[in-house]
Order: sequence, then structure tokens, then C-alpha cells
Amino acid sequence: MKYVWYIGCFLAVVPVQTTVLDAVSVGGIRPDLCLVTAVLVGLTLGPVGGLSMGLGLGFVQDLFSAGPFGLNLVLKGVAGCLAGLTSRYMAGTTPPTVLLATLGLSVLSGLAMLLSGRAGEHLADVFYSLGFVLVPQAIYDAVLALGLYALLGWRLRRVESRERLASSVS
Repeated sequence: MKYVWYIGCFLAVVPVQTTVLDAVSVGGIRPDLCLVTAVLVGLTLGPVGGLSMGLGLGFVQDLFSAGPFGLNLVLKGVAGCLAGLTSRYMAGTTPPTVLLATLGLSVLSGLAMLLSGRAGEHLADVFYSLGFVLVPQAIYDAVLALGLYALLGWRLRRVESRERLASSVS
């Protein structure tokens, strides 16, 4: 059943990001739903779940984007895995954890994307992009993740407690 859910996310999240989220962009900035999904899955299901979701979403996103192939795959996979590793050191996934983890991972992912695509540009252009695109998008990602966590919180907490119980029994 988990694999059906993963495949459904792979096939649904990228089209929603490219179509629906254009309508809710603020100042031309739209959230990275693939990153948010990978981070939420990593925080609730652990590093393997986050890595799997991140790699799958990054692969599908790379298929439909014009950027360098493999960059989204690596960035989303690493973000999901790091979120999962973060959750291992927490007693439970809380709203501040979701907010801070998503904010930090979004900044790191955005910085990697920015630096990979702007190798020959002036430093002023990079700083402009940092202040007016990357940071607002990271804040948008974090707020969206927090909203989705609150919306889906009952389901996520149920899965999280079931996995903790299974790991404590083994």
C-alpha cells in the first residue's frame, strides 16, 4: 500500500506544482511542493522514506524541467534524507521542527540551484536573487509545509506513532 501512495505522489505532486501553484504565487514566487513533500515524508517516515520520496519526486521533476538533469533528483533526495535524519534526533515531529527543517533545507536547496545556474554572473545578481527570491521562497515553503502538516497532522502522527511502536517492539 505504501508503494501505491508513493507512486501516486510522484504522479500528482509535480503536475500540481506546475499548474495549481502558479495561481497562488506571491510576487512571482511559488513554493517548491516537491521539496515540501520530501521533507514532510522524511520527518514522518524517516530517512529511507524521505530519500525514496525525494529521489522519485526529483526524478519526475527533472523529466519535466529545462534545468540540468539530475540536480532536482539529488537535491530532493538529500533534503528528504536529511529531514529523516533530523527526525531521528527528535522526540516527535512538532510544528517548529517542520517549520525550521523546511526553512533550512529550502535555503540549502535553493542555494545549490542558484549557484549551479549562475556560474558566470556578477555577485550583485546572486545577492539580489538571495534576498528577493531564495529567502522568500524558503519562507513560503516553510509556511506551506507547516500548513500541510497541520492539515494532515492527524494522519501523519498516527503513522509516526505506529512506526515508533513497531521499532520499539523489534
